[in-house]
Amino acid sequence: MAKNVRIIHCSPEAVFDVLRDGWLYPTWVVGASRMRGEDRGWPAVGTKIHHSFGIWPFVINDTTTVLEYDEPRRMVIQARGWPVGEARVEVEVEPHPRGSRVTLRENPVKGPGSLVPGFIAQPGIWLRNHESIRRLGWVAAGRVSSR
Repeated sequence: MAKNVRIIHCSPEAVFDVLRDGWLYPTWVVGASRMRGEDRGWPAVGTKIHHSFGIWPFVINDTTTVLEYDEPRRMVIQARGWPVGEARVEVEVEPHPRGSRVTLRENPVKGPGSLVPGFIAQPGIWLRNHESIRRLGWVAAGRVSSR
């Protein structure tokens, strides 16, 4: 399982303010290109956001479903990206003297992507999530400073 950790200069509540807004998903998730909709009640367990991934005109519409939600500590989602497959993504947020310590873990769980050996798949996932967690930090801290 790829694991990324970053110190973000805002509170755990500010991080979850971004996670709670499904419309912000493409601003911080590398590969997500646009939002198409958000289920009523997002991010309650079982709700979905409807997004696309890829680069226009080669975009694929798919969904991400909330599996666990414990604000402001933990969120687990299942991100679909067919035909590649699905991944389980865990976001854990802890208070830190400089704001929040955010841990992002991702592991392919269904489809062709789950058949790729970890030593091949995990470095690429780690690189993508390195940028995703950095973007999450910028969005969360930026929203706090603009209020």
